[in-house]
Amino acid sequence: MAAPKKGRRPAGGQSRPGRALALILIAMVALTGGMFWSGHTTPRLGIDLAGGTSITLKAKADPGQESAVNETNMNTAVGIIERRVNGLGVSEAEVQTQGRENIIVNIPRGTNEKQAREQVGTTAQLYFRPVLGVTNGGAAPAPSASSSGSPSASPKPSSSASGSSVGEKKPTPTATGSAQGRALTEALKAPSPTPTGSSSASSKPKATGTPSATPTPDASTAALEQKFASLNCLDPKQRSAAGQGVLPTQPTVACGEDAPGQWSKYLLGPAEVDGKDVDDAKGVFDQQRGMWIVTMDFTSGGSKKFQSITSKLSSQADPQNRFAIVLDGEVVSAPSVRQTLSASAEISGNFNQQSAQDLGNILSYGALPLSFQTQSVDTVTAALGGEQLEAGLIAGAIGLGLVIIYLVAYYRGLSLIAILSLGVSALLTYVIMALLGPAIGFALNLPAVCGAIVAIGITADSFIVYFERIRDELREGRTLRPAVERAWPRARRTILVSDFVSFLAAAVLFIVTVGKVQGFAFTLGLTTLLDVVVVFLFTKPVMTLLARTKFFGNGHAWSGLDPKRLGAKPPLRRSRRATASGPVDPKEA
Repeated sequence: MAAPKKGRRPAGGQSRPGRALALILIAMVALTGGMFWSGHTTPRLGIDLAGGTSITLKAKADPGQESAVNETNMNTAVGIIERRVNGLGVSEAEVQTQGRENIIVNIPRGTNEKQAREQVGTTAQLYFRPVLGVTNGGAAPAPSASSSGSPSASPKPSSSASGSSVGEKKPTPTATGSAQGRALTEALKAPSPTPTGSSSASSKPKATGTPSATPTPDASTAALEQKFASLNCLDPKQRSAAGQGVLPTQPTVACGEDAPGQWSKYLLGPAEVDGKDVDDAKGVFDQQRGMWIVTMDFTSGGSKKFQSITSKLSSQADPQNRFAIVLDGEVVSAPSVRQTLSASAEISGNFNQQSAQDLGNILSYGALPLSFQTQSVDTVTAALGGEQLEAGLIAGAIGLGLVIIYLVAYYRGLSLIAILSLGVSALLTYVIMALLGPAIGFALNLPAVCGAIVAIGITADSFIVYFERIRDELREGRTLRPAVERAWPRARRTILVSDFVSFLAAAVLFIVTVGKVQGFAFTLGLTTLLDVVVVFLFTKPVMTLLARTKFFGNGHAWSGLDPKRLGAKPPLRRSRRATASGPVDPKEA
């Protein structure tokens, strides 16, 4: 008889299960060690299981534009607020309309609720305004006509458009009195900004001469000077009231936080660019300079406006070479301009990762179609509570118990492999969910728990497919070791097709749904992927090893692989031997 060709494994040849088992063991140890090292040993729970914060926002249209409160704008606002919250790393947040003019935002406990409340609550439109003056945030006596001053140095710009980060801006005392009054008069006399920006909003105040007096500009200038002088940014009520009711085409005053508890007040010209002109913005780390920066990209229309304002500001002295990024009447950043910019810009300064990403998030999602007022901020208890979570876990345990009873009754010894595989799958699922909480903000809600329970059936189905393929091979008269190897290719195809369909359904459900249903889809997709990993790297290798044992290899009555109980045909090899040398003992057959 010719020997098989060297290098080719004969049909039914054995694989090397030790490598696969070592690989999954290393993965389990690494993931479990990472879980304990991170300190997050339990999955983060969603708002329906652990409670959280509920914020109610009421839409408010500008005077004469009441029709702006409509379904289209409300839905757009919901999408922007949802992206803004998710931009903070908050997952499983619920943002939905309630009635005609309210939006409800539910934020799960365990996230940075204070930070999320601040950014969700800042729902007015975003504006870029030229800086006419800035000083410390305390109230001061009204400037006299003879008072004058000179701007002090601002933080040195480090790029084409640079500025200190949110919470780190340095107060810059600037000119007051007659020079400031002339700047205000020029701003008030200027016509409303065109789509490409007005030329006078950020122009340098002239040192000589005063414009011809007219009652309206003089009165408005005096009132704004008085408002700027008396504004006390240390008072929360005055901070929130500053700039309220001022149109984008008018100059205004605003406050900006330099550091916790430290504020500056700004005198600002008419808005030249608004948040809708920002196409994208994000905080990134510049590897070459070793610092965090904020990059901005503008729309085609926004590029023209931004080019117009930066061309004028770049030739001015500090602080008139700065533009303020104003959200909800508060200055979140006031970078200096070094050169004319258009389609993109970069803001650099004393940023850290958090402040850079916060500013990028505000710039990206700050342009809401409506302004909103925060009606209420309430801390809510769990919608279902611990009792409901316990009931859900009990239901899952009952379902798992029924599956195990069925496996033991029908597959006997083979059920040991199935139970071990379910245990490995459960461990991996738990550890990964615990790690995904701090990593991507994943929160386990009740639908996600349901997804994990449904996955028990998907995983058990994979075992059943493989076991039945092995039994089919045994019924054909093969011994267990070759049967295990020959059954694997057919079972593998069936398992992959089945899991692909389940994963595709989970992916589509995740994409087309929102809120809690996404938690179900995410968990279902995750457990489906883990089913493939466990079957390939654990179930099959363990089955290969156990096939070499006497209990399973000889087909013990309690192994689940007894040829007699399966109605197996006589072994082909023994049949040939019986033909050559005569009948054999029926017991051996």
